[in-house]
Amino acid sequence: MKVTFLTKEYPPHVYGGAGVHIENLARELSYLIDVEVRTFGEQDETLPRLRVKGYQPWSRMSEGEDKLFNSVLGTFSTDLSIVRDRMDSDLVHSHTWYSAFAGFMGKLLYDIPYVATVHSLEPLRPWKEEQLGRSYHLSSWVERLALENADRVVAVSRQSRGEILENFNLPPERVVVVHNGIDLNTWKPLATSDTRRHFGIEGDYILFVGRTSRQKGMVHLVEAMKHVDPGVKCVCCTSAPDTPEIEEEILAKVKEQPRVQWINYLLRKEQYIELYSHCVVFACPSVYEPFGIINLEAMATERPVVASAVGGIQEVVVPEETGLLVPPADPRALADALNRVLRDRQWARRLGLAGRQRVEDHFSWTSIAQRTLAMYQELLAAKGRAPQPA
Repeated sequence: MKVTFLTKEYPPHVYGGAGVHIENLARELSYLIDVEVRTFGEQDETLPRLRVKGYQPWSRMSEGEDKLFNSVLGTFSTDLSIVRDRMDSDLVHSHTWYSAFAGFMGKLLYDIPYVATVHSLEPLRPWKEEQLGRSYHLSSWVERLALENADRVVAVSRQSRGEILENFNLPPERVVVVHNGIDLNTWKPLATSDTRRHFGIEGDYILFVGRTSRQKGMVHLVEAMKHVDPGVKCVCCTSAPDTPEIEEEILAKVKEQPRVQWINYLLRKEQYIELYSHCVVFACPSVYEPFGIINLEAMATERPVVASAVGGIQEVVVPEETGLLVPPADPRALADALNRVLRDRQWARRLGLAGRQRVEDHFSWTSIAQRTLAMYQELLAAKGRAPQPA
């Protein structure tokens, strides 16, 4: 069997959970079947059973003084380039709206089943119009076109599956749940201190990791720090701001709270692992989160998690067992939960160890790949297609 993955993010260009998902799923699936990854970028790599090729937007998309719509039109031009090269796979599988147009066209042009994984939904992210302007209506259109014409839609949580069915015209049997996963060999406690020394991080700290976006709720965490016990600081690691305005808005908040240290650029993986490994508690104050891989990262490094009770987070964090859940956009409730963990370090340790056990039991990429392959096999059988021989 062979599958073609379509994605905007793939190493070395990974800035969010979708990129982490695809990097790991492609690797694990390549141990079982042939995998081709077509991505936005300049990648050109051939490994055993894994081929990666990058594609660029057309140069015309960056010309002229008025660049208002260049981002989304450049995305579509990359999709056209991606689908122009012949696909000889049994299935095509897109991730996020950025590559959905190519997935939809690949199905029609090459007469192969189409699978689309939803990492977030445009109708549930209206703040994206701040970032994309009127282009947001194009991203919403292409997402609807792709999902409603996909042969299978993959939701990364049960909550996300319900949201997909509420917002799109799809029969329930066409929407399946396959959770995200974590690389357990990479994400584990790390004893190094280089990163903390480099950034001057001393003493006890709460950690936040996420994009610079309204979705991730960092402003609520900064506000919560007014009510968090003294002697504890908050380290916020962000990157890829949606807009300069959002970045400036968060900066203004951070300036009001001296116990918040903001690292506003992408770090190396081992730096994140060190910061996770030595925080007292990890905070995930998202207002919308279909899954939230960052919580798996914290749990894999044996850290307790305090997170918003939204989306797929509720299927990852077990209240009172691996962490605590709080209402979204409620800084006082967030602070109270953080204080509970900070004041009982033995309990915090038990939460962290239980979190590691939970990700080992339920969220390894090996098991996620096996579930994905089973879904491919079911789809091909339903279509009366025999996969290519291995």
